[in-house]
Amino acid sequence: MGNSFYKWNVKQRKYMEAQQKKNLFMETLYAYDNKLMEESGIYILTRYNKPRQDGGVTKYAYIGQAVNVLDRLASHYIGFDQRIDVSLKSRGLKSVRNPYAWGIDVIYCPKEKLNELERQTIAEYIEKGFELYNITAGGQDEGKEYIQQKALGKGYHDGVGYGKKKALKEVKEYFDKYLDFIIKSTPEAIRKPKNKAERESLQPLYKEIYVKKLNEFGALLDGVKDDEQV
Repeated sequence: MGNSFYKWNVKQRKYMEAQQKKNLFMETLYAYDNKLMEESGIYILTRYNKPRQDGGVTKYAYIGQAVNVLDRLASHYIGFDQRIDVSLKSRGLKSVRNPYAWGIDVIYCPKEKLNELERQTIAEYIEKGFELYNITAGGQDEGKEYIQQKALGKGYHDGVGYGKKKALKEVKEYFDKYLDFIIKSTPEAIRKPKNKAERESLQPLYKEIYVKKLNEFGALLDGVKDDEQV
């Protein structure tokens, strides 16, 4: 009896601590944007990467529904279950000093409209070119659909293209971090030199071929978006 009472008190204390932390974040969020309310609606979190060399920008979004928007946003800050929870804690909220962090927009609506509006908003942000942190296409009712399944349904070639981009991204990361280009030996498969003198005379040709191929590969890698996952 005493032991179970002690455990219950421990659970109560942990719950109270979590609730106090959430209340603190609710105050922080309200100070950040006093338009945030404890009402039902769709909340939209967006962030943008730094512009790439080609001028393009990768943009991310997370769309959620809540019967209490302010409370739900604070829950993301104390949670670790979703990727957006970790990213919010890591990157913080958008400001003049922190321009690549998460911004918040809210569409308030009646509770009975949440599922419909969430699905509609997610579809709109996909159409706008945002990469979503969401796992599903929205809604808390029957027929919830996973975004990954929808993407895979586009066909085999889309899957191959995704794999190619992922592989190129990984290669680019290794090139940028760990590799420098040098010529170790002449490519005899291109032309086998007859002797040492001919080998040495062909060095400029080999170097030109290697550099050309390296530049072609570099251009291919530059086309891969330098995405940030968190």
